[in-house]
Amino acid sequence: MEVRTNEVAKQRIEDEGYRAHNNPFGLNLFLFSSFCQPYMASLATVQDERCVQRSYWIEHTTDLSVESMMLDSNASDLDKEERPEVLSLLPAYEGKSVVELGAGIGRFTGELAKKAGQLLAVDFIESAIKKNESINGHHKNVKFMCADVTSPNLHISEGSVDLMFSNWLLMYLSDKEVENLAARMIKWLKVGGYVFFRESCFHQSGDSKRKYNPTHYREPRFYTKVFKECHTSDDTRNSFELSLVGCKCIGAYVRNKKNQNQICWIWKKVRSQDDRGFQRFLDSVEYNHKDILLYESVFGQGFVSTGGLETTKEFVAKLGLKPGQKVLDVGCGTGGGDIYMAENFDVEVVGIDLSINIISLAIERAIGLKCCVEFECADCTKKTFPVNTFDVIYSRDTLLHIKDKPSLFRSFYKWLKRGGTLLITDYCKSEGSLSLGYAEYIKKGGYYIHDMKTYCRMLENAGFDDVVAEDRTNLFMKTLQQELNALHSKKDDFIDDFSEVEHFVSF
Repeated sequence: MEVRTNEVAKQRIEDEGYRAHNNPFGLNLFLFSSFCQPYMASLATVQDERCVQRSYWIEHTTDLSVESMMLDSNASDLDKEERPEVLSLLPAYEGKSVVELGAGIGRFTGELAKKAGQLLAVDFIESAIKKNESINGHHKNVKFMCADVTSPNLHISEGSVDLMFSNWLLMYLSDKEVENLAARMIKWLKVGGYVFFRESCFHQSGDSKRKYNPTHYREPRFYTKVFKECHTSDDTRNSFELSLVGCKCIGAYVRNKKNQNQICWIWKKVRSQDDRGFQRFLDSVEYNHKDILLYESVFGQGFVSTGGLETTKEFVAKLGLKPGQKVLDVGCGTGGGDIYMAENFDVEVVGIDLSINIISLAIERAIGLKCCVEFECADCTKKTFPVNTFDVIYSRDTLLHIKDKPSLFRSFYKWLKRGGTLLITDYCKSEGSLSLGYAEYIKKGGYYIHDMKTYCRMLENAGFDDVVAEDRTNLFMKTLQQELNALHSKKDDFIDDFSEVEHFVSF
């Protein structure tokens, strides 16, 4: 059959004093004894912030333990699972120059030192960095420095660093301090270098008692926006920016605490003219934040494609899910289907999507639900998982964007456990030639659509057995009509919320 475009979608949007010596990074921190009065006045709130944060960490580093660093009574056990996960997410840094900001007592320093060519570990609590040096000082490629990353007198040579690493640092800086540090990081990085940071968002995770808590538990969108807007240029006026490589929940916290608020980002310094293709289109055009909310107003909260929760229930029922199974959702959207599976079948779900805006909202929606759902911004054609990881792989209305489906299906086959299940719903075309209008629509949209027989053959060639294909056009059209009727019934509210002119909505 020839599955045509979602008419509702067409209507809703038209085509929608300390100095480090022998430092390989050229880093120096100078403390001056006096400043001019206007400068002092402008620094008043900054100094207050630093004093509060310093006092907080002096209080929580009296015993210099893993528990005090992670602010959790179960830190030792959690660290065994969480630390290897964080390290596994880093880009290759063997023999490279690495700067670790907020190094603390060295939970990551020793591991980073094993591969890095040169490592600089920085922390603003002197007792912590001394403890770090006592533990990791035998690594000859590591330098240790007591310094505050917010100091304007902290200098790292521009273009000297391959990897900037921090774990729980930015949440102890003010908004302005985060912006300033991001602007400096992009200058410190080499072209092609990376920034990795991990933060607690929304609320605290550790159970340690605190007299007061000055931590900034932000929405992840704040960090994404700050680093996405970072730009710099060199002496020859070449411009550079940070390109998002990935963003995800820390799985150890999802599995052990059902907590999605531990989030990490990886950014790469690239030339501004470098094309980031489909991901940039998704985040700037198809899935900007307001349009995501528009889609959800049509399809239901947690869903950005036709059918919403009702068709999700029908298709998930085919999976025979059992408690404890692990599910991968490719093209998870804002996470409605994943949350439904986790809450109703007690399964662990990993949802991936290429849009950071989508993933940020999915994480926000999962916070506080206490379900085992982990979200990640990732390209499914580049993402890797260990073999035999998942019991089920699930993908709804997503793979029409993928050109090389055979390679992706081979990856799916490897990622699934023996006897695992793959369920895909996707747009297909009828056999034979297409109408000129439909062919032009496919070309314009950059879609890669196949007939059902070809789809089945690709799956079988990848190794899958018992491939069953069903034509669900009738369900699709019925659902579209229901969604259109519902949209008509709330026309006035819809226009008030999203602007008829802005979105070219025609009723």
